[in-house]
Amino acid sequence: MFNKIFSLFVCLCFIFSSKAQEQDSAFIFSYFKGNGEDGLHLAYSGDGLKWSALKGDQSFLTPELSPDKLMRDPCIIKGGDGLYHMVWTVSWTQKGIGHATSKDLINWSEQQYIPVMEHEPHARNTWAPEITYDPSTKHYMIYWATTITGEFPETQVEADNGYNHRMYYTLTKDFKDFTETMLLYEPGFNCIDATIQKNGTKWMMVIKDETREPAEKNLKLAYADDLEGPYSEASEKITGDYWAEGPTVIKNNGEWYVYFDRYMDNHFGVIKSKDLKNWTDVSDQLQFPEGIRHGTILKISNKELNKLKAL
Repeated sequence: MFNKIFSLFVCLCFIFSSKAQEQDSAFIFSYFKGNGEDGLHLAYSGDGLKWSALKGDQSFLTPELSPDKLMRDPCIIKGGDGLYHMVWTVSWTQKGIGHATSKDLINWSEQQYIPVMEHEPHARNTWAPEITYDPSTKHYMIYWATTITGEFPETQVEADNGYNHRMYYTLTKDFKDFTETMLLYEPGFNCIDATIQKNGTKWMMVIKDETREPAEKNLKLAYADDLEGPYSEASEKITGDYWAEGPTVIKNNGEWYVYFDRYMDNHFGVIKSKDLKNWTDVSDQLQFPEGIRHGTILKISNKELNKLKAL
């Protein structure tokens, strides 16, 4: 009897602790404005719908890498080392990506250029990198979209400047040594803007179908048992009859929220689902700072948020 009561007590403590931790946290959205010239911007939210810019919507980090000196598509995660790791697009044409770390999202390390596609003479770009940490292997997987001239001719068209992306990746434990760049996902269509999160025992990828002729320009899902894949065939589209890109995903009050840039309409959208099959559009409840472009969302403590709000 004592063991049963003790087990129940431990279970209740865990539930209350998890609830308290969830309440003592806030969402942070990392984004860029314009072409990404002025660098990293951050906004915060308590409910995932109403967002306010931090630091008066001024930049937290000015880009220094590549001749273009851009900081587009900033993706930030909390790593296994306790640091915040950010990767971003440094240029429209360079063959590498940017990386920097921070303890507090305020003070950042020296910016590192990671030459992920420099070995490929026909690579045209390295766009929209993201980073996911796998605690089971202690690896960080960095993944991005690249067009390699002559690859995948079956989906090559002249529209969209002839870009024909697929997703590639590399692994690292220390951001000094990186594995050989490999193909991550070839769904049979031009794809970009993948973001990956753990969903139970599976890894879930949200990806943009970039097909131009006939136009898709929507978001789809794919799943894998391991972070490196192989990933399943892409699902039917989960977004509506509009062009969407730059997805970022959170779990909020037991529901999945997928945010995306409705870039042709100049505003953001969000859909939510409990089962990842039936989706509800709640974009009319979304409030974002003016001029926001896509990035990623992560959770931080209220203590960390208060430091950011004090700037």
